[in-house]
Amino acid sequence: MAANSFRNPLNNSADPTMVHYNGNYYLSTTQGDRITIWKSNSLATLINAPAVTVWQDSDPSRNTQMWAPGMYQFNGRWYIYYTASNGVDANHRMHVIESAGSDPMGPYAYKGKLADYGVYAIDGEPMVHNGQMYFTWSSPGRGFSGGPQQIYIATMSNPWTTTGSRVALPVNNGTCSEVREGPTFLYRNGRTFMTYSTCDTGKPDYSLWMISVANGLNPMVPGNWVQYAGARFSRNNAAGVYGPGHHFFFKSPDGTEDWIAYHGKNTAAYNYHWRTTRAQKISWNADGTPNLGSPVALGASLPLPSGDPGPAVQTINDFDIGTGNNQVEYAGAWSSGSGCGVQCYLGNDHWSGTAGHTATFRFTGTQIGLYSVRDTGNGIAAMSIDGGPEQLVDYHGDPRIGQHLNYLSPKLAAGAHTLRVRVTGTKNGSATWTAVSIDRADVWP
Repeated sequence: MAANSFRNPLNNSADPTMVHYNGNYYLSTTQGDRITIWKSNSLATLINAPAVTVWQDSDPSRNTQMWAPGMYQFNGRWYIYYTASNGVDANHRMHVIESAGSDPMGPYAYKGKLADYGVYAIDGEPMVHNGQMYFTWSSPGRGFSGGPQQIYIATMSNPWTTTGSRVALPVNNGTCSEVREGPTFLYRNGRTFMTYSTCDTGKPDYSLWMISVANGLNPMVPGNWVQYAGARFSRNNAAGVYGPGHHFFFKSPDGTEDWIAYHGKNTAAYNYHWRTTRAQKISWNADGTPNLGSPVALGASLPLPSGDPGPAVQTINDFDIGTGNNQVEYAGAWSSGSGCGVQCYLGNDHWSGTAGHTATFRFTGTQIGLYSVRDTGNGIAAMSIDGGPEQLVDYHGDPRIGQHLNYLSPKLAAGAHTLRVRVTGTKNGSATWTAVSIDRADVWP
């Protein structure tokens, strides 16, 4: 892979927020019981960056089901807005933590609950319009379009306080009636653009729609918002991307490009599993509206954001067969084929369910990651670096998905190494066979 490119996914979790600040990207996703941030100077190294927990809460009223962090800086401090509950879904409310200084990694302290109007509330994020702060989120209510969830707005007196009454915004529900959620903002050409997700996030038709309000107009007046027809970002069957949404916008390191971070799946099944974080560049239409494009396939080589230093990540395909550097050697009768289609890197993979069969990667670098299919018939593999102790990895997945980061090695001394993948012939109780898939390896220098 070229020095100025990267491949998705960036993270194995959903609901991303990402910023570039002082030479680094900071990414946070839904983790359930904590707020976690990954920090890296390049998109190419976010997937193998260490996870750092920046916030856990001892208060049982708000320390579980923590979803959808949103990271913003105001007055030199960072604020992370997130949803949490006491373990009962209906009790989800919006909360915010505040950094002690200007470091996005914290430390953080709990600042307060906001937008609590006595009902379920999720996916809250602030916006600034005409110099005034507002808070937007998703709550149940019939409002303009019907359905159980829609987007509301309230005025903010500071980054942790909402004031006055809430107002329902007239957001189109797209192809689904049940949910409008995850509002996020772009500012350009004299307008504030709100993009939001529609549909149940488990559906393949989860997608992004858009409204906007002009500078000088009050966003608390629903009639001041303009609805744009049709989805702005939606499933791409040809690329095997389904349910793209719950997103965040960020700038390239040099500030010249706009990018979107979002989650998607490469299965059309209705489920909440296997959503991964991806990123790609967006553009602007001649009429001044954002053009989000179409979600690209996992594994596609994409140019890094302008100003991103890399480094290059070497990709080893399962058909790079041999005993040389950045090649894979198979022992045993491994099968191969293109039946996995867009779920596999370059449309094909190798697999075996026979105990003792091995695939040995020879590479030069400091770390290696294996991406491949997880399936209902997949079993357990044993991984060994440089002939050392084995680590067991379960390749089972239901439903079937592809190009999932199944194994990430420890950090290694720079130089030549081997990774042996051994088929154990064992499986968990839910699997129907013992197959292990070999598809794509990424090597970091």
